[in-house]
Amino acid sequence: MSIYSIITQEMRDAIGVESAPITYEIEKGTIIKFAQAIEDSNPLFNNDEEARKTRYGGIIAPPTFSRSLIPGPLPVNITGPYTELLDGGSTWEYFEVIRPGDRISVSTRILKMFERDGRLGHVLFTETETTYTNQFNKLVAKQKNTTIGYDPKK
Repeated sequence: MSIYSIITQEMRDAIGVESAPITYEIEKGTIIKFAQAIEDSNPLFNNDEEARKTRYGGIIAPPTFSRSLIPGPLPVNITGPYTELLDGGSTWEYFEVIRPGDRISVSTRILKMFERDGRLGHVLFTETETTYTNQFNKLVAKQKNTTIGYDPKK
């Protein structure tokens, strides 16, 4: 393990900080275009007549649609001194379907930061949680994500 830490007090103070929510109004056409873009032919996502025959009573968004709803920027800089970032993976939980007409608010917060030495040298791991909430204040989905920062020159 490295004898120094790149996690500053400012970065430690950022843990728990949340971005301001951004609200998206979901349109049926956007859901259909998204389903077409990912080549998902499930009628729940792109055929209103067929979707009305299901327990949902109409078109709903594919679960991966949430990825297209981007949270606002965090009000703090948490990248540290590193110029390169890797996606360290994410996990998703889904609680409610997204329907046309929904208003989905998206925000993200910093859960934790830690460091390690590895094949890329000294790296910074940052874990965040993004929440997707509908107009009824019901949690629709939650994503936990890990970002890995490193210096490619080392």
